Amino acid sequence: MFRFAVPSALPLALLLALLTAPPALAEQGDYLIAGGLESDTDGTLAASISAGRAMTDPTWLSLTLAHTNVDIERRPSLNTWFGEAALDHYFDPLGVRLAAAYWGDNDVLDSTDGRASLYWRKPGFSLSGDVEYRDFEFDVPAGVVLPGRTVGFDAEGLGASLRVDLGSSADLSITGMRYEYNVNLRFDQNRGIARLLNASRLSLINSLVDHRASVGLGLDRGAQRWELVLSGSQGAVDGNHTRSATVRFLTPLSERSDIEFGLGYDDSDLYGDVTFFSVFLYFYGAGE
Repeated sequence: MFRFAVPSALPLALLLALLTAPPALAEQGDYLIAGGLESDTDGTLAASISAGRAMTDPTWLSLTLAHTNVDIERRPSLNTWFGEAALDHYFDPLGVRLAAAYWGDNDVLDSTDGRASLYWRKPGFSLSGDVEYRDFEFDVPAGVVLPGRTVGFDAEGLGASLRVDLGSSADLSITGMRYEYNVNLRFDQNRGIARLLNASRLSLINSLVDHRASVGLGLDRGAQRWELVLSGSQGAVDGNHTRSATVRFLTPLSERSDIEFGLGYDDSDLYGDVTFFSVFLYFYGAGE
């Protein structure tokens, strides 16, 4: 069984299948295909698929597509799409990752994103510095008097992540990211964003955060893996706080495939208490 790294929690829960396999562990032609579903007690459903391939021994190319449907009472459903192309090159011990992405519902709120990471990886240890730029468009619906209009704004993110082995079968990961917006989303005139997007843990507003952080503990038991992730974030629109706890279990299905189950709980000032469940499949292949 090939053992590529499974990533820690991402800003949107629907992106748990977004994979960046370490090029240092891959050989030219190796590939990984992953797909899965996530649902919660609010009835929201998310699906994602990701594929990665080692173009050369130190270079990894990955593509990801995800979709989320959120039903909103007395309003049209939100259909959020996410697509990303990423390239990772490992120079040993340094590496760089570049990514371009699209996210959102183009009838409400969407963004075009650029991301870059510079990381240092040694056996049992990795440290990454991350930057991100997000270019948003928010479609304000027409009112009784005023016509509809499109409002543009952007955000710059700066963060870091750390992963360190705690012996031969345990590891600790810590991540954090903070964003600066070119507009104050908490102004009164921007409260319409909250009214339109406040629906569930997977709705659009939950990507508009001031900052987020997580800490994860992973335990390997032979070919199986357990992981506990605790995370928190503060919203940029109304300052709401969300606290999450997720347990994941990864186990082999065959020599070249794994299955992962996830169970989590959110405590949010924005949408209340929610329990969520996910299942993902991973298929691995070797080059010639």
